[in-house]
Amino acid sequence: MKLLNDELKITLAFFKLNSKITLTGNTFSSHNKRCGVSDFPTELKYANSHEWARLESEGIVVVGITDHAQDALGDIVFIELPESGDEVDAGAEVAVVESVKAASDIYSPVAGEVLEVNSALEDEPELVNASPYEDGWLFTLKLNAGEDLSNLLDADGYQAVVEDE
Repeated sequence: MKLLNDELKITLAFFKLNSKITLTGNTFSSHNKRCGVSDFPTELKYANSHEWARLESEGIVVVGITDHAQDALGDIVFIELPESGDEVDAGAEVAVVESVKAASDIYSPVAGEVLEVNSALEDEPELVNASPYEDGWLFTLKLNAGEDLSNLLDADGYQAVVEDE
């Protein structure tokens, strides 16, 4: 098949997992729509304010922002994290994420003491964009006595929140 350069027009646009290719007026679409809870890891719990929490051993919780949140923010350029030793309440503002679009407050999904912050984010805040559930975690905390993750949403519940936006 011979294609002339002036007849060939390729437009490639990616929107999450959707791709659209236009070739000389004919459109071929490849749709891989995310559905159900596949967007959000099921082992995590979620806050309506778009933070996630992962329970590790002995009451230690890792906290970050969701893929949905980082995508809405755009390219993250700076993160102000809490200090180790800070006591935080569930729902309290604990960090600020700045992107090329806006600055956004981050809230603690649970109450506890901040044990560690992800120091890699000081030099590479874009890790939150590239890997929000792995390398882009924000901080860990030790749950307060009697605190658990039961007030947070599961992946299905968080999916519904995102769909209602």
